[in-house]
Amino acid sequence: MRIALVAFPGIRAFDVSVITEVWGVDRTDRGVPAFDLRRTAADPAPIPLRGGLGLTPDRTLAWLSRADLIVVPGLDDHLTPAPAPVLDALRLAHRRGTPIAALCGGAFTLAQAGLLDGRRAVTHWNLTELLRTHHPRVTVVPDALFLHDDNIWTSAGTAAGIDLCLHLVRTTQGAEAAAAIARSMVTAPFRTGTQAQFIEQPTPHADRDADALASVRAHALTHLAQPHTVATLAARAGMSPRSFARHFQATTGTTPLRWLITQRIAAAQKLLERTDHPLPEVARRTGFGSEITMRQHFAAHLSTSPHAYRQAFHEAPNRTGVDTSRADP
Repeated sequence: MRIALVAFPGIRAFDVSVITEVWGVDRTDRGVPAFDLRRTAADPAPIPLRGGLGLTPDRTLAWLSRADLIVVPGLDDHLTPAPAPVLDALRLAHRRGTPIAALCGGAFTLAQAGLLDGRRAVTHWNLTELLRTHHPRVTVVPDALFLHDDNIWTSAGTAAGIDLCLHLVRTTQGAEAAAAIARSMVTAPFRTGTQAQFIEQPTPHADRDADALASVRAHALTHLAQPHTVATLAARAGMSPRSFARHFQATTGTTPLRWLITQRIAAAQKLLERTDHPLPEVARRTGFGSEITMRQHFAAHLSTSPHAYRQAFHEAPNRTGVDTSRADP
């Protein structure tokens, strides 16, 4: 799989590091497919980064035509104008149908290119009004960790860029590859909730409540096949349903049922990758109850079907789905 990092003066060193850590490290000894990450820019001149760092491009923007994925880092100054050749190259890549992902303030670069006009996008929660003000044709979503709209991905700030990069690995290479990279980075392969959990500053709850919620989550994960409800989970925590739901959302940033759906999807992904269980059995084991319900959730959350997911990631010899026979110029 070929990944193009789009570089120009003003991009954030942190985002460059995240992109490099996810796609630029050889982890084939851990079962992760080999990636071809290239640093592309309008010209080969070294690009200074904040903190005395620098980036040396190894390809021009013409290489974007070979990329399977284009990733745009965030910006130190979020209103930094991107060079015209960068904006033109991004527009051309989008017309070709190449997926484009922007981390944090990279959404401003995509907005400058007009790629977010009429589309939903997310950025750091502290920048949502700035993005709305300068790019009123963008539908800014304030609380998502990352979003997908018409082959374009955007993410919230800083650590959410890691979430998006791992999600892109998971959707193209499978959950096992994403989990292996996450373990190497000592981070979670996916986080539930929204960035609202970081905007809010809820009053800390007693340790007893935190322990009870952790215990309930652990029980749900080991008994996914059971038909959990807010009422049954609250009873296990010794709380009323209303109190349980309020504490749960303050702790995780999401509702109990949304969290449960996320866990069930992740468990179903693993079974589809690792086993030959029929789809109805996968649905039963992960608590969806029926193949139809599981298919609906896969469509809503992963933009694919369980059958298509299994075809793509079950014991596939070339998990990238990319022709690797072409020589690299």
